[in-house]
Amino acid sequence: MAVTPPFVAADDVDAVTAALRRQLAGLPARSPFYADLFAEHGISPDAFESLADIAKFPFTEKQMLRESQAAAPPLGRHAGVDMTEVIRVHASTGTTGTPSWVGVTRRDAQAWTEMVARAFRTMGATREDVVVHGSGLTLFVGGLPIRDALEEIGTTVVPIGTGASEKAVLAMQTLGVTALHSTPSYARYLAEYIRQKLGRDPREFGLRKVFVGGEPGGGEPAFREHLQSEWGAQVTEGLGNADMAPVLFGEAPGSGGMRFTGGRHVLVELISPESGEPIEAEPGVTGELVYTSVDRECCPLVRFRTRDLVTVTGRAADGAPLIRCIGRTDDMLIVLGVNVFPSAVRDVVQALYPRTSGAVQILLPSKGPRVEPPLRLEAEWGEQPGDHEELRYTIESTIRARLSVPASVTLVPPGSIERSEMKSRLTRLAV
Repeated sequence: MAVTPPFVAADDVDAVTAALRRQLAGLPARSPFYADLFAEHGISPDAFESLADIAKFPFTEKQMLRESQAAAPPLGRHAGVDMTEVIRVHASTGTTGTPSWVGVTRRDAQAWTEMVARAFRTMGATREDVVVHGSGLTLFVGGLPIRDALEEIGTTVVPIGTGASEKAVLAMQTLGVTALHSTPSYARYLAEYIRQKLGRDPREFGLRKVFVGGEPGGGEPAFREHLQSEWGAQVTEGLGNADMAPVLFGEAPGSGGMRFTGGRHVLVELISPESGEPIEAEPGVTGELVYTSVDRECCPLVRFRTRDLVTVTGRAADGAPLIRCIGRTDDMLIVLGVNVFPSAVRDVVQALYPRTSGAVQILLPSKGPRVEPPLRLEAEWGEQPGDHEELRYTIESTIRARLSVPASVTLVPPGSIERSEMKSRLTRLAV
């Protein structure tokens, strides 16, 4: 049964269909990568008549893009334009392999600014806000493009970046800062820095909003509750992808999930990660997000598998699906046949704060996804740990009850697990 991609507003269907038809028709001529991929799968752009027809086209995988760039540096056989048309280059974070370059033309950059500004407006950013922008300002797509979008809104941006927590604190003390934008990991790191290095309460700084993204965490109930408690501020999250756009989904305060904010620039599908078949975005359904560029000039990807696994939490008042990201399929571990996401383990440990600090790391005897039981992990005890043996038992039994896998927990002192100002590493190889 054909499934129409579920994240397109009804008013946008005709415009997106027409634009994507033009995009696909011209793609083989300007992208040798897609000329070959379409020919290999026996598909022609003429096969696209309605949005549901996108499912007829082959997926684009991350490894395919790496191989494309290796074969035709610098931007690859999929680039779509010459380097002379590119005004800026970003890179994926490389969490699952070699980073890949992402070129942006002037029109692409304008589209990114439009999409990201829409997302941040949805998340609650206004021109009255003064935002400490605590994301990397170099190659990271969560850096410069988000600065551009916040400035488009009229927000006052304080571009601190990472590695400068003392300057972030100075800005919060002197500039009337109302909001922080960062990864969830840095929002927690900065709160710990203020408590432990300065001996102060983060609430003293009067932030009202914390905008997070770039990694799972902002939607984990215990992690979010901890951030909101630490800062005395409302947490909202966004979701994007380095290869497609910095932010494509944004969460309205109090809505219970993120809605698609990419407008007419990106077509989003929800698929079964196992079968690859499109699925309806009904509340309670879990699936993988797949993106297709509707009007991208450089890196015009078709059916790009993000590996972001999301759950549909409900619908907005206008019927738009709302989602939470629960992890990445390529981060997933399999223990006794059960799928386990590291972020879910973190949420179990975080829920026990202040008996724990919330910091946790899973120890893998070899590269996943299959892990021989029990699942081994280190967790830091917190300021009020109580009996350590009882705490260890509580973590192990809660993991078994909630995640259906056995665990073996080693408690370690606060500060033992490395903190990150960018994305937290929740697993490490340990022999």
